[in-house]
Order: sequence, then C-alpha cells, then structure tokens
Amino acid sequence: MSTDCPILVWMLSLNREYSQEEYDACHKVVDECVHHLKIPYDPPNADSFRQIMTQMLPLLMMRHRRIPRAKWRDCLTPNGKHWIEQSPDDMPPDKFLHSMIGYHLTFETSLCGMAMTQGVQRKVINIGLGLKQIAVEPRGVSVQTFVESMGHKLTPTERQLIAPELGDEVVMRRLCILLALKQAYIHAIGQPPGFDWARLEFDVPGEKARGDGHPLQGWEFRIFKASLGVARRDMLVEEHYQCVCAFFRGTKDSTFIWHESAKDLESWVQFINIDQMVKVIPKLTA
Repeated sequence: MSTDCPILVWMLSLNREYSQEEYDACHKVVDECVHHLKIPYDPPNADSFRQIMTQMLPLLMMRHRRIPRAKWRDCLTPNGKHWIEQSPDDMPPDKFLHSMIGYHLTFETSLCGMAMTQGVQRKVINIGLGLKQIAVEPRGVSVQTFVESMGHKLTPTERQLIAPELGDEVVMRRLCILLALKQAYIHAIGQPPGFDWARLEFDVPGEKARGDGHPLQGWEFRIFKASLGVARRDMLVEEHYQCVCAFFRGTKDSTFIWHESAKDLESWVQFINIDQMVKVIPKLTA
C-alpha cells in the first residue's frame, strides 16, 4: 500500500439507543462547530442522530491531532467534496500544501463512517466510503426478492456473479460488496444521488472496474467487513456491514485490497461507540 496519502477510516458504532440529553449535547456541538451544515433539531428521529454523530467524526479526528477548532476550516469543491485546511500560521509553505485533509462521511443503519487522507488538495479529495449492511430490505423479504430490487444497479455481468444457485449467503455477500464498491466510487468522484449505478461494472473475481465501458484506472479499493453488537431494547443484535474505501492514486491499474481479519484493519481503521464519542464532547469545541 502506498505511503503517499495514507488512509485512515473511523467507524462509529451506534451500539445502543440514545438519550434526549445525548442528542441535545451532540446537536449543540454540531450546531456550533460544523458551519457548513444545519441539521434540524429532531430528537426522536434516529436518522437525525445518525447524521449528527457522523458530522462529529471530523471534529473528533482533528481533536486527536490536537488542532484547535479555531485553527482549521472545512472547505468544499464545486461537486461537494470536503477537505480540511489548517491554519498556515507557523507552517512552512510546502508543509502547508501537503497538510490538506480530504474526507468523506456516510452512514448506514447503526454504522457511521469517515474515510480521510492527507496530502495536496487535488489528491486528497478523491476519497469515498461505501457501507452496505448485509441484510435484506425491507426486513423479512427473501434474498431473491431483495436481489431483484437491486437489479437496476447492476450490469448483466455482475448479475451472473450473484446467481441464485450460489446460495443466499454467498449472494448477499457478493451483492453487498458490489453495492459498497459502487457507492464508494460514486462518493469518491462526487457524483450526485441520481447517478446510474449500472454505468459502473465491477468484475470482483478479475479485480477490474469499468465505467461506461472504459477501464477505471488508478483507483485503490480497500474492501473489509465490520461487525457490530447493537443493543435493541433488551436484546443484543449482531449486524454485519460490507465496507469499501475508494481512493484515486493515479497508478496505471486499479487495485483491490482485501482486509480479511481484525489485525489487517487495526493500523488504519478505528472503531468507536456512542459512549466514547459522548465522553469527548467537552473537548471537541476547544
């Protein structure tokens, strides 16, 4: 893996119900510190809480770097890609140019994620995170019904990779990998929500990607899984997510990097939960 523009991913597990007090405290932090976004105050809305917690991830990341909130600003490209620019004070010009932090935020069910990298602005913005829970939607439908509902996002070649005879487990895993790959790439290039996913084709066994029939060159796709234990009322439910981080490195070919074990992830993926985030709230505004 390249040492230029190292990638870090933060995963926040919404591992339990949240309280009104927690919602209020988190909403206040985002309201004060995330100047580019106004999240309507809506405590009963779980999606609102997901959005708030996700927006707190860059604040936590900068806090970990011991950079006060007043010393950095959030910037946006015309197509909605975020990067963080630190104050150039006391920083040599060359170091300043390489200090830009590109990041992408997303969430899915009980998992909020942030992928980030540091380097020059034109490079670091090309990062995206894709998360897909390995579960059918809506709950209770058959795997085949769910696969058919996702068919419009796949190419004929991709559909062959998820043939029903492979069995539900294999089909779901492969489908979620395909969807997470596409989502990560779409996020990385800053495409709007209406983008036609079937314009992309991922030949996962062959480790090749195409867009509009042309090879996607220079991309790095990191593929990994996240498993969470989530408290739902008085039950602990296990949830599994297929995750992909896409980043444009500009190499000749695209690479697919599979991270199969927790040890593979520990150097670049950090997992935290609601308690850990709430605990650091007083420090995030400093």
